[in-house]
Amino acid sequence: MRLDEERESSNVEDVRGMNPRGLMVGGGIGTVLIALVVMLLGGDPSAILGGSSTSAPVRSTAPASAQDPERKHFVSVVLAETEDVWTELFRKSGKKYVAPKLVLFTGQVDSACGLANAAVGPFFCPEDDKVYIDLSFYDELRTKFGAPGDFAQAYVIAHEVGHHVQKLLGISDRVRNLQANADKREVNRLSVRLELQADFFAGVWAHYAKELHLDQQDIEEALTAASAIGDDRLQKQSRGYVVPDSFTHGTSAQRVRWFRKGWDTGDIDQGDTFSAQSL
Repeated sequence: MRLDEERESSNVEDVRGMNPRGLMVGGGIGTVLIALVVMLLGGDPSAILGGSSTSAPVRSTAPASAQDPERKHFVSVVLAETEDVWTELFRKSGKKYVAPKLVLFTGQVDSACGLANAAVGPFFCPEDDKVYIDLSFYDELRTKFGAPGDFAQAYVIAHEVGHHVQKLLGISDRVRNLQANADKREVNRLSVRLELQADFFAGVWAHYAKELHLDQQDIEEALTAASAIGDDRLQKQSRGYVVPDSFTHGTSAQRVRWFRKGWDTGDIDQGDTFSAQSL
C-alpha cells in the first residue's frame, strides 16, 4: 500500500487533546471486559454510550504521540479515497454520495450518539454522520489482536464508512425499525447482518481503491484484521467460551468471507446479507 502524494480529505476533525468538561471516566476490570466485547469496529454505539454532553471542551494533557502527524495524514488519505470511490459508485446508480466527517479523539469524545471513551473502539454515529476513532486503537489492533499493517488500519476506516453508506441507502434505518420490536436474539441477528454488510462494503471499496496501489499482502492484512475481531474469537479470549446467540458482529470466518466477497466482486448488489441463507 502506497500513499505517495495522494489527496487528503478535508472532512477530518482533529479534537485530540480536547475532552468534555466535567467528564469522569471510570476504569478497572469492568472497563477492560467491556472493551473486549464492544471493540468490534463500530456500528451504532448509542446502546452502550451515556447521554450526550453539551458542555464546552477543555484541553487535556494528551501525550505528544497522540498528535502524530503521520497517522493523521494516513487516515486523511484513506478517507479521501473512500470519498472518491463511493462518490463514483453512487453516481453510477443515480444517487449522490454525501461524505461523512471523521473525528480523531484521544481518550474520550462527545458525539451526538452519546459520550464515549476509547474502550468503545472506532464507531460511526448515525445521529451526526461522523466516524469516530482514537488512533491508539491501531496499537491495540497490532499488539492485542495480532493485526498489524497499514491496510489493516485502512480497513477499520472503510468498515465504519460502510455504516455511513448503509445509512445513505436507508438500510440502517430499516434495521433499527425492525430491532425496535424484536427480542434480544433477533436484535443480535440483525446486528450481525448489518455488520457483515459493512465488511462487504469495505471490501467493495478496496476493490476500487486504485490510488492506494494495493497488493495481495494488503488484502491479507485486512483479512487478518477482520478475523481478529470476530465475535467468536473475542468471546473465546475474554471468557473462554462462545455464546453464538449473543454475537453482534459475526464470526471471524463470516467477517473474512464478506470482506473478501466485496473485494472479489466490487458489486454493491452482491452484499445483501439480510437475504443470504448462509452467512
